[in-house]
Amino acid sequence: MIRRRALYNRKFSIFIIVIGLSWISIQCQGSGTALKNGSYSQVTESGKKYKLPEIDLSHWKVTIPEGKGKGGAISVEPPEILEYATNETLKPYMYNDSTSGALVFYAYPSEATTANTKYSRSELREQMTPGNDDVNWTFKQGGNLKATIEMEDISRDEEGKYHKVIILQIHGRLSDAQKEKIGQKDNNAPPVLKIYWDKGKIRVKTKELKFPGTPNEGLLYEEAWSDDEGYTFEEEVGFKKFDVEIDVSEGKMLVSLNKNEFKAYDNIHMQKWGVFENYFKAGNYLQTRDKDAFAKVKFYDLKVSH
Repeated sequence: MIRRRALYNRKFSIFIIVIGLSWISIQCQGSGTALKNGSYSQVTESGKKYKLPEIDLSHWKVTIPEGKGKGGAISVEPPEILEYATNETLKPYMYNDSTSGALVFYAYPSEATTANTKYSRSELREQMTPGNDDVNWTFKQGGNLKATIEMEDISRDEEGKYHKVIILQIHGRLSDAQKEKIGQKDNNAPPVLKIYWDKGKIRVKTKELKFPGTPNEGLLYEEAWSDDEGYTFEEEVGFKKFDVEIDVSEGKMLVSLNKNEFKAYDNIHMQKWGVFENYFKAGNYLQTRDKDAFAKVKFYDLKVSH
């Protein structure tokens, strides 16, 4: 009799646990805590599903095509950037696509540009220490970026060809000591890597020394560097999702598309680039001033490690 009662009590306890877990599961789905396909899959009270991008913005600031003319583009840093979805200034240029679970960057030709360019952007800038542009990384320290991206929409030029957009960059930076050494007014150095969405294909451009024997101090001058001829991956991504990975180590840089095509840079130019600090950039840097031009770039995933 005692054994039967113990067995009954055990079965009843298991039943209560199962019911409890089922109730918790239902509550979690209703409050939007379930994770699905890399984005938070949420359900509203009306039963309509929507997704939010799973991108950590705590180490990024964003610059948008809004502000007071050349050099006056607005930037928003952490922690304010974390509230982008309710920030009235950011909302037109950086917003969620709750159907696909992507973070969208919108840009158009604007008078509000950054100091050293004529083009406008809606673009993230890495900050290793949130809110501080002065902490960056070198090739010796290394860096890795992985992103899943999609071109949502983009305008065409007068010939009917799609405009170009820079979607990822590694930008160089002078330390304060280097800036003072060469008498430059700011910390800006050239971008060692630009990755373009170019008429449906992914194109990579990097920097080369004009004279490989340039001494160390001479490396700090922008005039010492020029663009290489560029490299275009064979696969046409068009308006589909694609994965890009950038991996940097001392004297080397590797760029891959969809884990299928690879472009390696392992040469004197990458070795000499070690003199600079660097930071990653990601988003929508529209490469035209054409009237009525625009681009919308989706980021489904964006991860950086050092």
